[in-house]
Amino acid sequence: MLGNFTYCNPTKLIFGKGALDGLKAELEKFGKNVLLVYGGGSIKRNGIYDKVTAILRECGKNVAEDAGVMPNPTVEKLNEGCERARACDADLILAVGGGSVCDYAKAVSVSAYCGEDPWQKYFIRFEEPTCKIIPVGCVLTMVGTGSEMNGGSVITNHAEKLKIGHVFGEEVFPKFSVLDPEFTFTLPDYQMKAGFFDIMCHILEQYLSDEDDNTSDYIAEGLMRSLVHSTRVAVKDPKNYEARSNIMWTSTWALNTLIAKGKTTDWEVHMIGQGIGAYTDATHGMTLSAVAMPYYRMIMPYAVEKFARFAECVWDVDAAGKSREQVAAEGLDAMEKWMREIGLVMNISELGVTPDMLDGIVKATFLNEGGYKVLTAADVKTILEQSM
Repeated sequence: MLGNFTYCNPTKLIFGKGALDGLKAELEKFGKNVLLVYGGGSIKRNGIYDKVTAILRECGKNVAEDAGVMPNPTVEKLNEGCERARACDADLILAVGGGSVCDYAKAVSVSAYCGEDPWQKYFIRFEEPTCKIIPVGCVLTMVGTGSEMNGGSVITNHAEKLKIGHVFGEEVFPKFSVLDPEFTFTLPDYQMKAGFFDIMCHILEQYLSDEDDNTSDYIAEGLMRSLVHSTRVAVKDPKNYEARSNIMWTSTWALNTLIAKGKTTDWEVHMIGQGIGAYTDATHGMTLSAVAMPYYRMIMPYAVEKFARFAECVWDVDAAGKSREQVAAEGLDAMEKWMREIGLVMNISELGVTPDMLDGIVKATFLNEGGYKVLTAADVKTILEQSM
């Protein structure tokens, strides 16, 4: 049965070729001072920086820059960003980059005027902001996280060997996001593919929970079918606009909170992946792909019918003459085949995990209760061992 819920998503999306043309109208809604946030410099090499700064100048904005946001933003970087936001009295934080840049911008937005340690308040105690929140806007250059249309923010604390996400309420959602699929064309192959599985995993974490018949799951199945088709095209032709635009749109809908409505959700693959990331700083999407198959094969016996539905509806497995267990297993085999076909990392050793790290990663992994089986620490270690 579809549960009761309230749904609100206040983010305005500007999507398609030339979407950056809509940035000026959005900027005019905010004050003069803009903190421009971006990563390691790729937006300068591909020309996006010049386009964005030209629009900022045209709008008469005072621009301060916060560059160097890393793929897994750290507590130290967050503290630096807070200082920059306060120094320029930012009226808007404009994030230009991928999900990590968007995540980071949201963390700065709620932390700059926090008045206490934001790591403790938001990422340890999971409290909501009670201070001034700086509005955030995004210009997306990489797809995968869905951060452009949600309140999620993930921060890494290397000293504590923790990588933790906080999903903030709608007041922290970006006010607008500019999504031009062509901005993703210059993304390195490895990052592109990592984003592909991040999208799939977001959908699976919400789909593979509950066994009731509900609209949210039908939407999820359509998104997964679209993603599988388009990624197969994109790995062969990375500049195929139709494929990359469909992937970008799927990514946004995979984690803008819609398909989670009315049901429980799992998120255990993400918890394990974040534990790995805390120790290795590995690319997020690949930490998920490396542990996904052992995890789903472990929990499949606890929800055979849902996994069989997944096999039939997403992977076109023919159920004739087969047990539901056989159908479910064939679906997971089909997913693994697709993962290998598009070039994902399938073991954690490739990400730098060594046997002496396993106990620490287990300790860094949060155990959720929304999935078909609540894992024990021993279960997590088994999954990691099978992922080596």
